[in-house]
Amino acid sequence: MSLLSIIIPAFNEEKTIHLILDKINSISLIDSIEKEIVIINDCSTDKTEDVIKKFITENPNITINYNSHNVNQGKGAAIHTGIKHANGDFIVIQDADLEYDPKEYNLLLSPIINGHADVVYGSRFIGGKPHRILFFWHTIGNKFLTFLSNMFTNLNLTDMETCYKLFRSEIIKNIELKEKRFGFEPEVTSKISKIKNIRIYEVGISYYGRTYEEGKKIGWKDGVWAIYCIFKYGLK
Repeated sequence: MSLLSIIIPAFNEEKTIHLILDKINSISLIDSIEKEIVIINDCSTDKTEDVIKKFITENPNITINYNSHNVNQGKGAAIHTGIKHANGDFIVIQDADLEYDPKEYNLLLSPIINGHADVVYGSRFIGGKPHRILFFWHTIGNKFLTFLSNMFTNLNLTDMETCYKLFRSEIIKNIELKEKRFGFEPEVTSKISKIKNIRIYEVGISYYGRTYEEGKKIGWKDGVWAIYCIFKYGLK
């Protein structure tokens, strides 16, 4: 029986972490795939850890692999820790907020289960799924970063910056990842594009974006760093 490891990097998500865990717990995966939740608390300063431990205590039937950082290292570093501790045949990234819907894991899994893909990206810009209308310049920035990344990777992705990336475990575990913050997206995209005969697919997903008042963390400086990473790893 196959296992999906769901990596959740969390930093100051006390208001939403239990809600996303409830959503993950409620879904059934195709092909009788089991779930393993790998949580990495990136040295939160709020009650994130208390909420997680309370959820674990109240849900002993759920497989949760909990890890924590002693100092805040960034989302990318948390993902690195999650990949290291994941035991699944497949690995997917899940933000701790409510912007992405775990019900769509099966959309991501299908191309792999059907023997077509090794990596699947969930795109917020294709398909007919719900998409919250928010920031014009964020959308332009995401599309520009994807365009720039595609120039170096020779891929035709529509959403390189998406959180939802699902990998065959042996692929992502064998990639040396260095970016500790939001440079993870362009770095991993660049490095998987260089794997011989890699099969990358994209599926349309919904997006329930949040405002900065609601807890959104990424900013313009992260966009500038993403451009640097695209050149850095694209030119290697």
